[in-house]
Amino acid sequence: MARTTPPRPLDMQLLFPELAAYRKDTVRLHPRPGNPGPRESSLGGPLLWPQSVDWPHCDDDHGQFSPGAGALPLVPVLQLFAADVPELPFPSGTDVLQVLWCPFEHGYIPQPKLYWRDSSTCVGELTEYPRPAGAEEDYLPDPCVLHPEQVVDYPSWDLPDEVAEALKERFDRVGKETGYSYWQHLSVADGVKVGGYPTWTQEPFWPDCSACGQRMAHLLTVNSAEFDGASWRTWLPVEDTPDTGTIWDLPYEDRRLIQSPPGLMFGDMGGIYLFICQQCPDRPYTHWFDCS
Repeated sequence: MARTTPPRPLDMQLLFPELAAYRKDTVRLHPRPGNPGPRESSLGGPLLWPQSVDWPHCDDDHGQFSPGAGALPLVPVLQLFAADVPELPFPSGTDVLQVLWCPFEHGYIPQPKLYWRDSSTCVGELTEYPRPAGAEEDYLPDPCVLHPEQVVDYPSWDLPDEVAEALKERFDRVGKETGYSYWQHLSVADGVKVGGYPTWTQEPFWPDCSACGQRMAHLLTVNSAEFDGASWRTWLPVEDTPDTGTIWDLPYEDRRLIQSPPGLMFGDMGGIYLFICQQCPDRPYTHWFDCS
């Protein structure tokens, strides 16, 4: 079943024409529990990993988390095919992005690693995937199928101070008249997403490329949840809206499978943001994390 974000309840261009210069497209991936195969886009599912390529490991010292274990295998997080998410900046000759990470804490969060591949060269798929013992359950995603959907992002924390100040009175008035807060309901799309703006919960941190010095681009966000206690009003998909009551009236487990299907949690409802340099040919990347 496709997932469809409701149209914004207000006419943003009419109310806030100044925001037009800052709008960006983003792709909400809408992970939902499923049984994806290695040749499908997925979150936490099997990867199209050729038998001729060694499975990657983390060589860092994991201390009390896994004493004496040595190098530990990474776990699959995301696999995205160009056919499903063409908005990704695939390097020439590649058509699949794979994100794995070490599911032990590296500065409070797992340590991600990115791979760009040509799926036509991935012959002889792995049938078993290692899973390190003792890993943090919050960092081991449950297998999910994806339902990519392109929507529009407007900046929250990334809105320039002078623009935010000029619009403050209108934001406040619209919020009082309609009950919709620009910051919580109308700006940045929640959930696991590609492109657009990171869903910061603290002040933004945009890294510069260590090779060329240029500011890196937001590649994707892996969030703890699809929406929170306020943002559900505009970011809960139509298909997941209960026939009666609200999402919070559902039994906990039913709601969890809509709000946090992969079972991930970073700090207090935080997110991991991956950035990439599109100027450098080897596509260097880095990541950042914040939480409320």
